[in-house]
Amino acid sequence: MKRRRLITGAAALLGLGMLPSGPGAAAGRSFPLQKSRAEWQRLLSPAAYQVLFEEGTERAGSSPLNEEKRAGTFICAACANPLFDSASKYDSGTGWPSFWQSLPGALGTSTDYKLIYPRTEYHCARCGGHQGHVFNDGPPPTGKRYCNNGVALAFVPKGTPLPALRT
Repeated sequence: MKRRRLITGAAALLGLGMLPSGPGAAAGRSFPLQKSRAEWQRLLSPAAYQVLFEEGTERAGSSPLNEEKRAGTFICAACANPLFDSASKYDSGTGWPSFWQSLPGALGTSTDYKLIYPRTEYHCARCGGHQGHVFNDGPPPTGKRYCNNGVALAFVPKGTPLPALRT
């Protein structure tokens, strides 16, 4: 297994087609909601655009959503697609909102080699916006930790209607 990781990492460094093309691991893929980068830049704050469509990372501990404890739904800040139920949120101690499970069909994944070794990046299945990375060190029952950038999310408290999906 170590040899495979070494070979995969070396191939990524050498640019042997294993790195995603263009900015963002989801770049070049087709998603139900299609907008140009310029359209997303007009619709989002600079920080949200940087994370969602340039795969940036917000500073740990900077998101008020990390402390959000109310019942409700976490949605994609770009397109309003529901991504996580608050019942799956937990304090991972990382400084980013973390969840042990996403809503069915809400996310897509790709392999990210930005740190040389492979990581699983996840993005909104509707608009392709980068949300974060998923790790296998979370709590039961899934053992997953979806480590999310808060700026890529919005929170809708229980009892408040979800906003219409962006078109």
